[in-house]
Amino acid sequence: MRPLVLASILLLAGCSGSRIAGLSLPASSTAARACGAGTVRVLGTSRVAFAAAAPRGAVAYTTPGGRRLARFGPKNVNRYPTVFEVLGERLDSSCRATWYRVQLPIRPNGAAGWVRAADVVLHPVRTRIVVDLARRTLTLYRSGRVLIRTAVAVGAPATPTPTGHYYVNQRLVPAEPNGPYGPAALGVSAYSNVLTGWAQGGPIGIHGTNEPWSIGRAVSNGCIRVPNATLARVFALADAGTPVTIDA
Repeated sequence: MRPLVLASILLLAGCSGSRIAGLSLPASSTAARACGAGTVRVLGTSRVAFAAAAPRGAVAYTTPGGRRLARFGPKNVNRYPTVFEVLGERLDSSCRATWYRVQLPIRPNGAAGWVRAADVVLHPVRTRIVVDLARRTLTLYRSGRVLIRTAVAVGAPATPTPTGHYYVNQRLVPAEPNGPYGPAALGVSAYSNVLTGWAQGGPIGIHGTNEPWSIGRAVSNGCIRVPNATLARVFALADAGTPVTIDA
């Protein structure tokens, strides 16, 4: 998905069945293999993940057809198209996906739910980001191969960067490339565990910085700051839906 150009970037805390574009899934798209109705399986590997776009919006449920968990419009509060990371799928007897288990960009961090397969379109995502808080590094992989490894700034002790597994849920371009967010920002489906009163709930992002001295230090309000030149490369490679793992 293309980035969204905003005059005022978001206030970061620190700052019908299985439709797949560009790739066909094994098994679920192969009628010759028998499946038990209701079979659930994990989707994605360390080399390729899947993003689910919801062009008409979607409702997430705690279980397939169960209690409603959250409703999402076609675009989020920053007017960026709604996208989820796909974690798994529920198949019918013809091996066709009827529901997808997806990670949601809401609190609590790591929240997941089920959306109807008919409401989303899947796209393969071959990039993956790993942030190591102890080493203060960010590594971007593509198809399992390291493309970028860089030093970063991370959350200060009082406003730590939350650990866990998340995904890129929006790609944003600030109006001022020399401002505090640098030339671009990747919104991540994580929220600060302490800045709950911030606008939009204190979302976490990966972005550039106008304070290059901060790189390699634990000084942010939870966001991951990347040197601007490197951030431009990361931004160009990381599509919406890119998995983001933040390790302690």
